[in-house]
Amino acid sequence: MRKTTLAVTALGVTAALALAGCAGGSSSGGNTDAAATGDIRVWLNGTDTPQAARDYLKTTFESEHPGSTLTIEEQAWTGLVDKLTTNLSGSDSPDVVEVGNTQAAAFTSAGAFLDLTDQYDALGGSDLLPGFVEAGSYDGKFFAAPYYSGARLVFYKKDLLAKAGLTVPTTLDQYISNGVALAAADPGVSGIYFPGQDWYNALPYIWENGGEIATQSGGTWTSSFSSPESIAGLKQVQEVMTKASVAPKDGNETDPQVPFCEGVIANLSAPSWVKGSILAPADAKAPGCPDQEANLGVYALPGKSGGAAHVFAGGSNIAVSAKSAHPELAKDALAIMLSDDYQTILGKAGLVPAKVSLASTIGTDDVAKATAEAAANAKLTPASPKWADVEASGALQDFFVAIGQGGDVTALAQALDQKIDGILNS
Repeated sequence: MRKTTLAVTALGVTAALALAGCAGGSSSGGNTDAAATGDIRVWLNGTDTPQAARDYLKTTFESEHPGSTLTIEEQAWTGLVDKLTTNLSGSDSPDVVEVGNTQAAAFTSAGAFLDLTDQYDALGGSDLLPGFVEAGSYDGKFFAAPYYSGARLVFYKKDLLAKAGLTVPTTLDQYISNGVALAAADPGVSGIYFPGQDWYNALPYIWENGGEIATQSGGTWTSSFSSPESIAGLKQVQEVMTKASVAPKDGNETDPQVPFCEGVIANLSAPSWVKGSILAPADAKAPGCPDQEANLGVYALPGKSGGAAHVFAGGSNIAVSAKSAHPELAKDALAIMLSDDYQTILGKAGLVPAKVSLASTIGTDDVAKATAEAAANAKLTPASPKWADVEASGALQDFFVAIGQGGDVTALAQALDQKIDGILNS
């Protein structure tokens, strides 16, 4: 187990899983137990899945499977790729796992997930979010179903904007200038909250200036952070980090509702479902500040020329481990998570459901409207099975920390391109 863990960074996800015996995942599970009952472990990441959905899953599964139990084990997003690589290849693998949509291809291509092709129609078929179906498929087979989607919105404090005499911005340049002005007017407050490792929030600046992350031609990937267009966007990122944000330059985006509720954030770019975290009851597992509901505003990040910016399409896939000891029970749990009732709970919590037909469950409030506007222009990371290796390497996080610390953008981008090219083309 320890050797596999150490091998992840050097070998990459696919190679490490193959070394551990995951490649070639079957439709019957790696440690199949013929018993009709069993204890199912479901890995969910972060606090995104609301408690109501967790309770529904456990109660429904256990009522439908007398004698069996279902335990939800919450995992941190930070370091998730390495942890999944290690645990999915072990004898004590979890049964059902959530994986980020940008990470799914690495695990499907490595055989870490059970083949669900024969259950595609039963799980939703053509009603499932097509982009996430693509992310969860490999070599013509379906391995990881969509779980939920969402787009990044900007949550803001209405009173702070009003105090500074500012209005909701309509262009990216105005958004940046607003952030700088708010930080200058109220020392200690982030006009735009931007911790250094938060590379997801940097992507819109690149895309809005005409840049790309990486492109493929003739089977070869070329990282594009150092293109003139990307550099223009990255310089805007540096301006925001150094002039509009007082977030830790080496910090990450975990639990942004905490500083938001502490009153040290004016604008927060975060996934749509973060509204639920901000307004969570004071006695919740991760308490928010429900008293701020009337003061909480939201809008889609504006683009360079107006309208909604290209933002990262966040979300997750859900899959059954190829080494699940109880694959049939695990598939039943997965079916519950894709059911209309379960997905409606997610929709009402602000997550875009896995089924297109349930899109209206996110409601008609300002968050729902902004989500629809942002999602229409959302983009994904490069569709390479090795993109998860890029994320796991820490190269992106290190790059943006260095930018936040005032480093030379062009030199840093050129070095990053070399690292990413080496990973994607290895």
